[in-house]
Order: sequence, then structure tokens, then C-alpha cells
Amino acid sequence: MTTAILAVAMGTLMASAPVLAQVNPVEIANGPAEKFSSRVLTTQLENPWAMVWGPDDKIWVTERTAGRVTRVDPVSGQKFPLLTIDEVFTGIQHEGLFGLALHPEFMKDTGNDYVYVAYTVNDGTAEAPAPSAKLVRYTYNATSEQLEEPQVLIEGIPAGDDHNAGRVVIGPDLKIYYSLGEQGRYRRPEGDPIRAQILPTQDQVDAKDWYAYSGKVLRLELDGSIPSDNPEIEGVKSHVFTYGHRNPQGLVFASNGILYSTEHGPASDDELNILVPGGNYGWPNVSGYVDDRAYNYPAWHEAPADLPRNSASTSQVPTTAESEFKGEVVEPIAAYFTVDDTTSICGFICSPTIAPGSAAYYVAGENGIAEWDNSILIPTLKHGVVYVQKLSEDGLSAEGLPVAWFNTQNRYRDILVAPDGVSVFVATDAFGSAAAKYGEELATGILHNPGAILLYTYQGQ
Repeated sequence: MTTAILAVAMGTLMASAPVLAQVNPVEIANGPAEKFSSRVLTTQLENPWAMVWGPDDKIWVTERTAGRVTRVDPVSGQKFPLLTIDEVFTGIQHEGLFGLALHPEFMKDTGNDYVYVAYTVNDGTAEAPAPSAKLVRYTYNATSEQLEEPQVLIEGIPAGDDHNAGRVVIGPDLKIYYSLGEQGRYRRPEGDPIRAQILPTQDQVDAKDWYAYSGKVLRLELDGSIPSDNPEIEGVKSHVFTYGHRNPQGLVFASNGILYSTEHGPASDDELNILVPGGNYGWPNVSGYVDDRAYNYPAWHEAPADLPRNSASTSQVPTTAESEFKGEVVEPIAAYFTVDDTTSICGFICSPTIAPGSAAYYVAGENGIAEWDNSILIPTLKHGVVYVQKLSEDGLSAEGLPVAWFNTQNRYRDILVAPDGVSVFVATDAFGSAAAKYGEELATGILHNPGAILLYTYQGQ
């Protein structure tokens, strides 16, 4: 696989010679680096997680571990803190402040200057944390330039130290779409099963018991209530829009109204999905396609309690093949990457996954990035690249393999394209493991741009 490596020097991203530390199971083309100029827009962000372009022409950013909402000037990189949420719980791994959405009439003098954020709180103690998640609406005060008047839309959402998803978008139907992971319960013999296939009962909905909301994408009214036209699944209407998800951190609507999601696979088969009302996306019984390739579902919650987590001895774990699952599964339009067996699965970095951080939809128009027209942009936490996945003309299928752009030694968490169509912003994690671009090691914890927003500007043909 050819690569174009970018390193940091004097605040600028500079080209470097390729080193093939990370190899995909299939050959992926790389977009030519010379098509873009690049620079570091801003640094010292505490794990930027979500970026939204505001009507004030600023980038609105959530900082996961700071519990802070910040505006960033897209030219100077100057930061303007808006709010720090004291109750945000960050824990030991992947808790904190996640998704952010602006009301469609934000800053349009209609009284709807609302900002929606999702985050985790600790319902336990410091010694014995018991995280849950909530979705909260804030009001923007234009005089003080702060976020005020928090209104809880839904709380008591299942959360954990991993796979909390957290993406929040408002659809063209003026409904909130909020993704929830299954808290990383894969291979945890603690008695509590993965809940992605468990659906809420009417009694639970009536009691506002959201135990079964793990591994789902929710659809809510702007006040947090259940929309009357939500799908009825097994006789129950709840906030649940789709289910059977592992960690769907990317949600994005295309201009034609199609809702796409990106989702983490366990060691192969990260997914690009089209979400349909009431759809079952298979996890944990299915990963990627229903093809019995490189994945069987191990029901670790049914294993002996004394069997060590991630034990190499899985003979005591009840296991089923994907084809044995009796549910009707909506298969992804692309999987990154499907392999025939598990011989290439040897850990986070060298497993055949990309770890998608989010998703964006792109249309080039007359003066945009022609190579990206009609594509889903997928920033990756593992490879430090943005995968550009072309779509069919109707948007219902993926065309060919993606192309990798902006190759750096970072964890790419989110991507945002400015209204000009040629300025591309990429947010990076402040810590974690990524593919090494130099030397002989596969993985590294040395990130070249930790807690930053990188700016790539298209230079045309």
C-alpha cells in the first residue's frame, strides 16, 4: 500500500517519506497530498469529539475530557469557551462529553437558539463508578456568549467505560437522532449480556427504564419525547429507531435524506450502514455481512464466571455462527474489512479494521473537491487517515474501495467541511494508540498532533 506521510514541523503538516508499518488486508489507494495545503489550526484541546459549523461562521466543538463546549475561529484558531459542564464524568477511558447539535433555527431570531449535547455522568461513587448518559438542551445567550438554562431531555441512558457512541444530529424531519453503543460488553463474562438485541418492553417505556437502549440509535422529538411516527418494534413504540449496533459513532444525513452510520467492528468488519426505521443491524450475532467469515458470536455472559476475560480458551463459551441467527438483518453497504479467517486478527492495530470516528457526507458542487463528490468521509482512529467512500448515484450502495487521504500519526475523531466546500477540518484525540508511521513497530502512543484541529485546504486540479 502506497502512503503519503505527513509530519508536524513548525506548526505545519509537512510531507515525509512513507514507512509501511500498517498494512490493510486489501490494497487501498492514497489521495495525492499535493492536492491540499495543510496546517495546524489550533491545539491544546482536551480530546475534541464533535465539530459543528455554526451560523456565526465558527466551529462549535465539544471537548470530551474537559466537559467543555468551545467555539473555534476557523481562520485564526482562537478559542472561545462557551460552557463547562461540571457534572460530566470522564472516568478511565471513553466517557465524557460527546455529541453536539444546533437547532436548525439557531441564531435566526426565532427563539430557538438551542444547543443539544450528550454526555456521561456518574451515578455511583468515585470508588465504584456507575456511569449513565443524558441528552441536555442548552440555550445560547448572545449577550454573554454563554450556554445557559439546561433542560434535560432524557437521562438514565446506559453508559460504561467503552462504546458509548454519543453522536447527536437533527434530521430534516426536525427529530433528534442519538447513537448509543453497547458499552463494550464483548468478551466480558460478568453475567450481563450484550443488550443490542434486547428490546424495551412497554412496562419499561412507561417506567422510563432505558436498560434496553444499549446498542441502539434513538429518535426523539426536540423536547425528548417519543415521536408518534417512530417504528413499532415487536409491539412496542419507544425512542428506538434502529437496533443491533456495536458502537455507531458516525451519523450523517445526505442531501437526499438518507441516514448513514459508521460503526466499529470487533476485529474485522467496521460498517457503513444506511439506517432504516426499525432495522436490526445484527450485533452481537452478526458482524459485517451475514457470511460466516472471521466472526462467530461468543456468548460470554453464559461462560463460567471464573473464565478470564479475553481468555484464549473459548471452548467453554457458547458460540454461534452468523448464519445461525434467526433475526432479519440489515446488512451494511460496506465493511472495513471482511477477511476469510481470523489469522490476520492479532490486536487493535493489525486487525483488519479502521475504527471509524464519525462520518460526513460530501457533495462537490461546481467548485468543490471533485475527487470526493457524492462520498461519505470517514475519519479513522486507528490509521490516522480520512477514508473517502464513493457512493452510487442514488446513494444506496458503496462503489468500490475507499481512498485514504491526510495520512498522519494521529487518531482522527471527527471531520467537518466548511461551507466553502474546500476547507476540511479534522479533530484529533489527545491520547491513545494509533498506527505508527515510522520505524518497525505497528502501534504507537506518540501522536503528532494530540488534541488539535487540523486544516486541509483543497488546491484544485
